[in-house]
Amino acid sequence: MSAIAGIYRFGHESVYAEEGEKMMQTLQKYPADRVCAWCEGSIFLGCHAQHVTPESVHERLPFYDELRDLAITADAIIDNRSELFERLAVEQGRRIDITDSELILLAYDKWGVDAAGYLIGDFAFVIWDAKKHRLYGARDMTGNRTLYTYQHDGGFAFSTVVAPLLVLSSLRKELHEPWLAEFLSIRAMQESVDIGTTAYKHINQLPPAHWFTMEEGKQSLCKYACLDEVEPLRLKTGGEYIEAFREVFSQAVTARLRTHRAVGAALSGGLDSGAVASFAAPALHLQHKPLHAYSYVPVQDFTDWTPPTLLANERSYIQSTARYVGNIRENYMDFEGKSPFSEIDIWLELMEAPYKYFENSFWIRGFYEKAQEHNVGVLLTGARGNFTVSWGPALDYYARQFRRLHWLQSWQGVRRYSKLTGSRMSHLLPVMLKKATSLDARTWWGRGKQSPIPSLIHPEFAKRMNVEDIPVLSGTGWRKNADQTRKEKFSNLAIANKNGVMATKLSLRYGLWERDPTGDSRVIRFCLSVPFEQYVQNGRDRALIRKAMRDHLPDDVRLNQRVRGVQPADWLHRMLPCWDTFMGELQVMCHDLRAAEYLNMDYIKTAMAKYRHPRPDQASDPNIRLFMHSLIVYRFLCGLN
Repeated sequence: MSAIAGIYRFGHESVYAEEGEKMMQTLQKYPADRVCAWCEGSIFLGCHAQHVTPESVHERLPFYDELRDLAITADAIIDNRSELFERLAVEQGRRIDITDSELILLAYDKWGVDAAGYLIGDFAFVIWDAKKHRLYGARDMTGNRTLYTYQHDGGFAFSTVVAPLLVLSSLRKELHEPWLAEFLSIRAMQESVDIGTTAYKHINQLPPAHWFTMEEGKQSLCKYACLDEVEPLRLKTGGEYIEAFREVFSQAVTARLRTHRAVGAALSGGLDSGAVASFAAPALHLQHKPLHAYSYVPVQDFTDWTPPTLLANERSYIQSTARYVGNIRENYMDFEGKSPFSEIDIWLELMEAPYKYFENSFWIRGFYEKAQEHNVGVLLTGARGNFTVSWGPALDYYARQFRRLHWLQSWQGVRRYSKLTGSRMSHLLPVMLKKATSLDARTWWGRGKQSPIPSLIHPEFAKRMNVEDIPVLSGTGWRKNADQTRKEKFSNLAIANKNGVMATKLSLRYGLWERDPTGDSRVIRFCLSVPFEQYVQNGRDRALIRKAMRDHLPDDVRLNQRVRGVQPADWLHRMLPCWDTFMGELQVMCHDLRAAEYLNMDYIKTAMAKYRHPRPDQASDPNIRLFMHSLIVYRFLCGLN
């Protein structure tokens, strides 16, 4: 794992090594096992390396291959090494210790700009091809690593994080207003529609599943993979689907255990992280390693206000998984004294931009801190499992059955689902029928009530930036059927980008690599290829993983359809002791002209008058969440000056 940086001067002009050194100096805040640079003619390449895999311990980056006249700097873990060994005819004797960066170079030497499409894993890399006088770089299919770029008349620069680019003499640190307008307008977790841009004017980012070339000032950009384009999988029996699932999922988990250090996992009481742990822990036992599990629990004085179908404290389910699986060292953490408010400045420095996922910020970072203490090299998660391994919305499936005139099967399925979940038929049937009769969601979604979610953007700023013309913001065609929605989760690169930016920057800060087997490109394509009916059976939602985890997870976790964990339930409870301080800073913000140009101050002031003494059960209130989002943006704007 590495933070990489580089400069390419156009017109065969020599690069100023001092500028490269300034870029590398900004990376000193991250821990490093080795820091190296390579400079020749018009190219400077740097690498701030953290050793995670066994092969990386003796890896030299940047690496120059004299035979091929190629140089590379890389932030990469390649998971399909065995496949590449065969395709690239790597000698048996070299396979044990050949580095991932060398494999990438061999792939480029064989396939040229198409090389990225043959790689599976988490990566961002840049190659200097001296013979073609070409710079070539790529980012992995699911966007788990980042690569920022800056181009001006005299050259091109890149880096894993933004900070090295901001020290370049030709770059002015300025706000990119169109990006901010999209950030403020989009009500989902994604940050922007144009994922090639950033919060900084002149600084772009390479989108996930893309490669670029830069040749004498001319840049080419190409998307090399579409994860949602798959052929339907047709097997003979349900058992064959289960075995196929176990094979591809086991492959994804095992590939992510490749580290000479300890292995950790974020473990909740649900299916996704539980499934990851249930495959990882036995494999680690064979290596004489435990799996360090990190789990969040609310503070002791928190009273769970959530409805019976939700659970703020998942400790009992986590313990059940840990005891059943074995070889798991549990760590339950409540992070007393911390809150989203206390984390704002830390996260703004980490992310180098405003962020939206504040509710979980303190414990996500806390997991990394604890894992660092345990010398963890890989931190496993199941973050993308809801739309891959544990997908299977029952009511959507039975709505599809109803539309196909299979009315009896649809009614029977909903009845079984009612018994398994404890939900009343009188509640479930109207929901299913509404889904069944709303083929084009615009017939009811766009025509009904206005969304209760308030708008954070100033109306004049929104008008100036024309954000109302962007389809994803206007709500046109927003809701689709479950199949379409899931595919869009993987075709919408903004979602992958958001996840990757957070994982990369946290990983660099704490010297460990976040890895998600549920987001493996092979797992994604497999899960998208499986027929809907394998995911919902006899009232069981998420049926495929529930069956596949038999003998891997305890039944109280595996078959649980009655309660669901809701980890951010106590975020507002944590902020109540400092609420007056929080509101005081919002008052200052409301009188600051820097914020008044961008934020909807009239709405914020009106809402503040209504929430002087909030209750913990108002944690999901969109107005209170708006306060946090506005303050995060405000502090970022102050930091630009």
